[in-house]
Amino acid sequence: MANHALLNSVDHQHLKVITERSEEFGDNVWYTMTFPAEFRSVQAYYPIFFNKDLNTGQFFSVALLGFQNNENLFLSNKTWDAPYIPLSITRQPFLIGVQKVVEDGEEKEQRVLHIDLDHPRVNQEKGEALFLEFGGNSDYLDNAADMLEAMHHGIIDNKIFMELLIEHELLEPFTLDITLNDESNNQLVGFYTINEDKLKELSSEILASLHSKGYLQAIYMAIASQANVRTLMNKKNALLGL
Repeated sequence: MANHALLNSVDHQHLKVITERSEEFGDNVWYTMTFPAEFRSVQAYYPIFFNKDLNTGQFFSVALLGFQNNENLFLSNKTWDAPYIPLSITRQPFLIGVQKVVEDGEEKEQRVLHIDLDHPRVNQEKGEALFLEFGGNSDYLDNAADMLEAMHHGIIDNKIFMELLIEHELLEPFTLDITLNDESNNQLVGFYTINEDKLKELSSEILASLHSKGYLQAIYMAIASQANVRTLMNKKNALLGL
């Protein structure tokens, strides 16, 4: 169970974070959240699709890492077999919290850095130090804070992006049928992709508006990324030894 705490150099002076990649550290996920500003890096290695939160009804962008629950086909011998790891993975065990502060007599909310003290990466013996010996943040911690700030803005931007995709009817559910080298038939269901027919029907004014916001590029990157399904299939076949 998560144990979130506001990170500070007094209580957490000796904490370290293990940066190896493996199942024991929670990396065995078959998809992870992403956002348009990250699509350029993500689409080079992972298929980008869209998913729907059944509790809230909200859509979000995902990078596909495997074909079934607890399967990450990029994990191998405590390494991640791709040059780029999505930020939603690399930010662990950190997360953004909110605390209330008073400025000029007015109460405001301020973003602060939290850490999950019960995360398997967190310990006091090995890994990257969070604080310097005589005070101050380590480079690792500063990079983590920058990463979370990028994610915060990316999530906000992704919400706008998804609303526009819905408004212009650019999302459609799909089923991906996969036949592996052992002749087993598998189906990938529950995800959404870009409706390319609807995309072709958009007016020049709407396309120009999407382009000005940077979302048209994101749409085409998501479409292009689907070629990486073949990469996942190759990795899966390699695990089967076929």
